[in-house]
Amino acid sequence: MHVLITGASGKLGKALLTSPKIKSKTCFSPSHAEMDITVQKSVKQYFDSHQIDAVIHCAAMTNMPECEKNPPGAMNVNMIGTFHLVQEAAKTPNMRFIYVSTDYVYPCVAGPYKESDTVSPFNVYAQSKFAGEDVVRNIPNYCIVRTSFFNPKNIPFDIAPTDAFCSKIPVEELAEGTLRLLDGNFVGVVNVGQERISFYDLYKRYKPSIQPTTLEEMSRNLPIKRAKDSSLDVNLWKRIRGGS
Repeated sequence: MHVLITGASGKLGKALLTSPKIKSKTCFSPSHAEMDITVQKSVKQYFDSHQIDAVIHCAAMTNMPECEKNPPGAMNVNMIGTFHLVQEAAKTPNMRFIYVSTDYVYPCVAGPYKESDTVSPFNVYAQSKFAGEDVVRNIPNYCIVRTSFFNPKNIPFDIAPTDAFCSKIPVEELAEGTLRLLDGNFVGVVNVGQERISFYDLYKRYKPSIQPTTLEEMSRNLPIKRAKDSSLDVNLWKRIRGGS
């Protein structure tokens, strides 16, 4: 299988490229200079010059404060860029297309959220990612991964709220799960993460020195609003991967 991985310089992209599960595949991981997803001609030229059987689309504008400041820029990357990829991928019958979305497409006030629950994007970033989801649904063999991840080896803060909840998973686990979905035949939307947990309890597993705080206290020093509860119902994901 020849796999195009967009956003390969990011955390998830790097984890995908170093995963043992990727060794049986030929991977293309173009730099921004080699393929700019916001430019249709650039995407077309890359597809025309490479044999591509599947796409894992990780590239995105993910900086939430920047997305809030520049909604058109977020849409240009996260929706228009996705459209350009889908446009080319659709030319190959039954091409597998994995789209990495976000848990923030849900209201983020009272999880855990099921895939069938009402979608109400929490911020501009989530709005642009959800717009990308709509584009991806035009490909028959698609899988939309709603998730959130972190690097257990680099937790760059010293406090975490005990009253805010998530389903974040280590980036290596998300990479493994994404590759499992690539090789599978599930079509649709799936929440990928762990069971509901507070940010404090999660990060304390990996950084014992971290101190508890409240979401209100922590939010005073943040440039944007943070979610109260973006946790996910991951029962579908458990079934797909063969867990209980």
